[in-house]
Amino acid sequence: MRVLVSAASKHGATREIAALIAATLNHAGFDCDHIEPADIANAGLYDAVVIGSAVYLGQWLPEARDLVDRIAPQLENKPVWLFSSGLADAPSKDANATPATAARMQALQAKGHRHFPGKLDVLELSLAERAAILAARGKYGDNRDMDAVKAWAEQIAAALAQEPARVP
Repeated sequence: MRVLVSAASKHGATREIAALIAATLNHAGFDCDHIEPADIANAGLYDAVVIGSAVYLGQWLPEARDLVDRIAPQLENKPVWLFSSGLADAPSKDANATPATAARMQALQAKGHRHFPGKLDVLELSLAERAAILAARGKYGDNRDMDAVKAWAEQIAAALAQEPARVP
């Protein structure tokens, strides 16, 4: 089974989360590609897709939003999972999902969405970003829980193992 993993990342931390998801799926025996959002031409070649984005000011990055808009028709009847990475200290509850996330999940008929705390390096931020983070009371440092990311990817692998084989 071929799986596509893609994530928009402003400073690289969300890309590292996507890389761990892809590595975990590869280790579980899936043929997994980790590709930048702008480099995806045909997601229809894959049997399943995992899409993520860093969250800034409560929104996915434009590259991720554009990817979803471009490939949504190609993902019909395929298992899709979404993830976000941002300032939160703990995974958000479904009730706390933004309307945009809920709409994205509905448009893609996503099997789930997971929010992971992010990494915030003050040296990589512009003055405007620092001001926004300060206003949002964001915590500097690497707050990512890579064990939780790996566990979530293993859950995806288990779900994919239950999927019926697709005929091209």
